[in-house]
Amino acid sequence: MNWNETLIRASSVGYLMTEPIAKADKEAGLLSKTAQKHLLDVYISEKYNRRRDIQTKQMKKGIEVEQESIDLLSMYLKKPFAKNTERFSNKHITGLPDIIDDGIIDIKSSYDLWTFLGNIPDKLDNLYYWQMMSYMWLTGKTKATIAYCLVNTPDNIIQQEKYYLLKKMDVISEESPEFIQEAMKIEFNMKFDDILMDERVLMFHVERNEDDILRIENKVLKARIFLEELEQTHLKFNK
Repeated sequence: MNWNETLIRASSVGYLMTEPIAKADKEAGLLSKTAQKHLLDVYISEKYNRRRDIQTKQMKKGIEVEQESIDLLSMYLKKPFAKNTERFSNKHITGLPDIIDDGIIDIKSSYDLWTFLGNIPDKLDNLYYWQMMSYMWLTGKTKATIAYCLVNTPDNIIQQEKYYLLKKMDVISEESPEFIQEAMKIEFNMKFDDILMDERVLMFHVERNEDDILRIENKVLKARIFLEELEQTHLKFNK
């Protein structure tokens, strides 16, 4: 394998950017345990073309409602947006931004009202910051936005939640009044048409930072060295 050509996905650059816990490791410029763990996944993916099939209900909703969230944002900003389908790459990273306009817009579809509003008190998630910085590097844009959108949950996911509820409850059937009452709560909590549109979008803006882009480049170079050393160590056990 030629690890010098490995491209890190923009969505996972943030794992590389985490700092080691130990002060000595940080001062030595070593990769964190979080970065190393992620690079193990990269190693397996690149060398053996195998990827873990991990899909939570939150991820499933995010995939299924992406267009609905783009439509919501278009109505909210009174500007039509279309899903970008072009993947960008440079010599270090690769990425597929959701929307390319004057800047980059990345859509995050919240699972429910609790996860949506939970984004308010904190600063932007670190992984998302580095994802936006990566997209700006790839596209030459100087600004980016994370848009959290709250749209209705697809019926198939709601039905799945009701199925799990039925299995958990000690009732005779889905016709039981106790189950019907709790199932109605599930449906109410997973649909949001009663909430004003202006209250279903949260936006975090990120400005391009050349120093941080240089940090990404340096981390990718270290990641490639780590992957090469990992392969050498791995192959030693075959001898």
